[in-house]
Order: sequence, then C-alpha cells, then structure tokens
Amino acid sequence: METLPVPITQPSPDAIARLKALLLDSVSSPESKRAYGRAVEDFLNWYRRDSSGTGFTKATVQGYRTHLLSMGQSASTVNVRMSAIRRLAAEAADNGLMAPDLASGIGRVKGVKRDGIRTGNWLTVRQAEELVNVPNVETLKGKRDRALLAVLIGCGLRREETATLSQDHIQQRDGRWVIVDMQGKGGRLRTVPMPSWCKAAIDMWTTAAHLTGGRVFRPVNKGDRLSGDSMTAQSIFETVKKYGTEIGLGDIAPHDLRRTFAKLAHRGRAALEQIQLSLGHSSVQTTERYLGIRQDLTDAPCDRLGLNLHSFGA
Repeated sequence: METLPVPITQPSPDAIARLKALLLDSVSSPESKRAYGRAVEDFLNWYRRDSSGTGFTKATVQGYRTHLLSMGQSASTVNVRMSAIRRLAAEAADNGLMAPDLASGIGRVKGVKRDGIRTGNWLTVRQAEELVNVPNVETLKGKRDRALLAVLIGCGLRREETATLSQDHIQQRDGRWVIVDMQGKGGRLRTVPMPSWCKAAIDMWTTAAHLTGGRVFRPVNKGDRLSGDSMTAQSIFETVKKYGTEIGLGDIAPHDLRRTFAKLAHRGRAALEQIQLSLGHSSVQTTERYLGIRQDLTDAPCDRLGLNLHSFGA
C-alpha cells in the first residue's frame, strides 16, 4: 500500500483521490465537504509549485501556514485550511497511508489566534427591502429569486437549508405559516416562523412555476424555464452575490442575510431566546456571539425590574 511519508507528488493520482475521498467521507455537512475539498486542492497545488519537496510532514504544513499568512489570508480561512490538512493526515494514518508519528506531528500544527469576534455584514431595513425587491418579477427567474431572498432574510435560514427546503416543510401552526422540521447543524430539528410577505413571495413563484411538491427552489435556464429539481447551495450563494452587487451592497453572502434576520429581529425587541430557536443555535451564548452582544453591567436586567422595596439593612 502506498504511503505518504515520501514527497506528495510521488503517490499515484488514485492514491491521492482515495485519500481525498476518505477525508470528505469523514464530514457530513455539504459546506464542510466543499471547504475541505478546496483546502486540499489548494495545499497540493502549493506543494507542487512552491514547497521544498520534503514530503507531507509537520515542517511542510508549517511552511504552508506561513505562506497563507504572507498572502494576507484571514485567521478564519487559515484555520479552516489547517483543520482540513490535520484531518487529512489523521485519515491517512488511520487507513495505513501514512506513518502515525508523521500524522501526529501534523496534528500539532496550530491555527491562528483570532482577535475579537467577527460580526460580519448585515443590512439595514432599507437595504433589506431594496434587496428583496430588486429581482424582475416579470420573469420566472425573478419570481424565484425574490422568494429566495425573502426566505434568507425573513426566516434566517442557512444556504444549505434553503437549498433543501421542500414544500412539505411549509405548514400552518397556531394560525401562521412556519417551516417545520428544518434540520440544521448537528442534525437538530427546529420550527421556523415565516412572515406573511415571505409566504406571499413563495406562492407567487411556485404558482408561476406550477410546483405542487418537492424542493421549493429550482434552477431556471436562460430561456426562463425550469431546468432541474433543486438548486445547489453554491448557486444560492451566487444569486445573493449577484443582486447585492447590482444595488451596490458589495460582497454580501447568504450568511450576511441570516445575520441581518437576527440583527433586525433583535433591534425590533424580539426575545433573544426566540431568535436562538429560529436560528437553530445550540445555546443562547452562540446567539449572543453571533449578534456581538456583550453583557452590560451598568444597565443590567436587574435594574429594570421596577420593584421598590424597603432597605434590608445593606
């Protein structure tokens, strides 16, 4: 069996392909598979082009980390790349393709410390309204895209969740429309309330497309006709980026619209726990970090109780 203590360029393409497959099979999220696959390709391309050819070793991975930092890559990007490479080494060792001591050394290559909390981008109310209304609803594609943007902003779904959203998910509960049994990270199921304007946009799209079941969002070709049964998460990313650029919002992504949902809901005085439930976060602390909320000790919740009690001798 081929091993990888030797220079990475020597193993056959089949061995490299097998190793990549083992890595991608070890993660379940489609987004993680995409990110890890790209990370491995970029690492191999760098190795063949710029490395000293010493093999898949701790020193080589440290050199690649230095290269990424010299290129101005963000801490989060470097950390994702390092995570993929460490996992690649672990899978290689577990499957007899690499000496365990080499894999252990690579596993000790650290990522980059992140300073502070990345809050990312979010839209104002006016910008969110402008974005949802920018698609040309005289076309089938425009109707789809407006419904797509409405779901991302109005329900705060992840792009992978939006891609898998089916018409069976959309049901009535307690007199309102909701998305039921939406499966998010960690396999957690949640129910997501849907604003009426979002449901109206979906209805306009599905009626025009003559959809009665299956995935809500489908590909539309240049002839403005349906051309498949489901959209990919990447195509949703490209759709958001296209319309964001059209109205001068710059490089926005679907996650920025999810963040917009959370920010606008919080500013509208929605309860933090309810925002957490809609987003599908595992803890309220995650939602607090997501919103960039910090504990305020000068104007604390206990100061808002409104009680007027006699002194207890303190």
